[in-house]
Amino acid sequence: MGKITNEELLTSIKAKFEADVTEVSEPFGLLTFEISREKIIELLTFLKTDPKLQFIYLTDITAIHYPEREKPIGVIYHLHSLVNNVRVCIKVFVADGDVHMPTATVLWNGANWMERETYDFFGVVFDGHPDLRRILNVDDMTVFPMRKEYPLEDPNRVDKRDYFFGR
Repeated sequence: MGKITNEELLTSIKAKFEADVTEVSEPFGLLTFEISREKIIELLTFLKTDPKLQFIYLTDITAIHYPEREKPIGVIYHLHSLVNNVRVCIKVFVADGDVHMPTATVLWNGANWMERETYDFFGVVFDGHPDLRRILNVDDMTVFPMRKEYPLEDPNRVDKRDYFFGR
């Protein structure tokens, strides 16, 4: 049980970022919300440096791709306040042709490899990153494999036709 509730946490965040915080929810008890790209570093700085909140541990940076949305690429930040034993999930959605985000390496050195991995798999460019290059895929790869841009299966495969399964 955390020392601070999600309601108290949201009140603190909304006191500073009232109009910027949208899509608030609590899936599985995890406080989750969206904020704009322009406010993300300001919000992360506030969460890390606020003496009451102390979200000093950046658990993860990753991305999601919803091709049907107006802003299909979402960058996800998971933070943990070890003092209060509370976690928070922050989402920032950006348009497909403008997948730039400010780097979080100015706050956490550990963001370096997380941002490189997110760039490598989703193509999110973290502006100001000290060494943004591919980390797991080959350097000359021109696509981003975690984007849902290609069919999952080869349409020419014949071994998965319904009549092979009695359908």
